[in-house]
Amino acid sequence: MNREYQKWYSPSLQRDMEMLVFGHAGLPLIVFPTSKGRFFDYEDRGMIAAIAHKYEDGGIQAYCLDSVDAESWYNKQVHPRARVLRHMQYEQYLIHEALPYIRSKNNSGELALTGCSFGGYHVMNFALRHPDLVTYGVSMGGAFDIHQFLDGYYDDNCYFNCPPDYLSNLTDDWYLSRYRNTSKMVLATGERDSCLDDNLRLAGIMDSKQIPHWLDVWGDNTGHDWPWWQSMARKFFG
Repeated sequence: MNREYQKWYSPSLQRDMEMLVFGHAGLPLIVFPTSKGRFFDYEDRGMIAAIAHKYEDGGIQAYCLDSVDAESWYNKQVHPRARVLRHMQYEQYLIHEALPYIRSKNNSGELALTGCSFGGYHVMNFALRHPDLVTYGVSMGGAFDIHQFLDGYYDDNCYFNCPPDYLSNLTDDWYLSRYRNTSKMVLATGERDSCLDDNLRLAGIMDSKQIPHWLDVWGDNTGHDWPWWQSMARKFFG
């Protein structure tokens, strides 16, 4: 299997950012790490090995990103306004640095996203904010409400990065038509997942907006951990 390590200084974030690339061709897949996670966690937790044949056969090419969650949502040392602004700098890194790099290596017209736990937040938030860029998003055990990170603070930047809030009020046909016609979104969770309610809530909002999606609630005591997410990866990407 092709495996590459990349590192560059990010002008958007003013720090070095690292990445692992798996596979040589196929569907480009951005992988967001879990809460405060690192670019190597997806591999270390067996998620690459779970569908190794897809990378070896040229079906998928994964780009495992680093996070700045510890500097944004989870950074209790700064004001909540600074937390969300740091997250928005991360989005600029995605759009203006990571994506051009991916397109330079893979000219597919598709772009998939996936992530587990808080990585699922990044999947859905980025896909909903940029449906012109994303064609397929799979959140596994995601949580989507960012109020818990804001200590009661709220501004427009917070609002437009909290999917349950902005999606509930969305009427703009530019977004809605793209959700309905070009985007495929999966909310995968377990019946014992601590984030189950977040998935049910977001799915309900999507239903009310007639946004196609797949809410996949797993039985058999499925919870919030890597062995279940490995099985989900096999189902949705294998």
